[in-house]
Amino acid sequence: MGKANKLIVDIPRALRLSFLSVSIIPFVFGSLIQKGGFNFLGFFFGILCVVCTHLSANLINDYADSRSGADWQDKNFYKFFGGSKLVQEGVFSEGFYLRLAILFAILSVLFATLIAFNTGNFSVVELHLIVVALSWSYTQKPLQFSYHKAGEILIFLFFGPILVTGGYFIQTGIFPDFKSFTLSLPFGFLTTAILFANEVPDYFTDQKTGKNTAVSLTGIERAFLLYAALIACAFLTVGIAVKLKYIHPIALASFLLAVVAYRAAYILKRYYNDKLKLITASKMTILIHGLTGIILIASAAIK
Repeated sequence: MGKANKLIVDIPRALRLSFLSVSIIPFVFGSLIQKGGFNFLGFFFGILCVVCTHLSANLINDYADSRSGADWQDKNFYKFFGGSKLVQEGVFSEGFYLRLAILFAILSVLFATLIAFNTGNFSVVELHLIVVALSWSYTQKPLQFSYHKAGEILIFLFFGPILVTGGYFIQTGIFPDFKSFTLSLPFGFLTTAILFANEVPDYFTDQKTGKNTAVSLTGIERAFLLYAALIACAFLTVGIAVKLKYIHPIALASFLLAVVAYRAAYILKRYYNDKLKLITASKMTILIHGLTGIILIASAAIK
């Protein structure tokens, strides 16, 4: 019974389920942009595809970072950054992560195929295969985008334009579309801000294994400036969407979260070398993303 209880704790930790909100919220928002009939079956398949794709990416990320040695530099578990550390603790093997990543990737393709049947557009499967390949290449060789200051670009695209326009496409059959792309930008910037806040604590250990994230562009002491720029761009694009009348002005309520963002930026500036303090900055950034997402969903629902 003790072993079963431990698995109940360890499996969600390995999957990093707590991060699923950053993919589910943008997809839901994209699905609600357009008024009219709602494709419930397509939405259901879409949510399952999004979740499986995200979980596959999480798992292959831990696998690749373990293989490269990045996750072995600091074996402590911080929950929000540095990986799940279950390989380092001897709970699961690298092979376990790889096999589970493959399983969720296959499931995601299955749900993408069901979306294709539902919408009558089979290019969905081809595009999804590209997304899966790129999500694996985020940390996996030979491309390893996150090791060459390019991972942030992929995260911006995955958790902004791809998710929002994907949800919009299932409901409308329209792709590409300037409106849905514009509305996706706040999510892209906010998710990249989450990633960036999580990269600051790992900066020194990443450097030891040749993993060069965007933090190296500014240096760790000035990383808070790039973080602040990402948050500012997120709020700016919300304002642009309201100005263009794409969403209800209630979306501007998200600006109140600038206070939280200021505090997170201050922590990144003041405690950039203190991992325990930096956990708070990560929590705050996830909170900003979640609450902004809820506000935007509400603005789309009442427009």
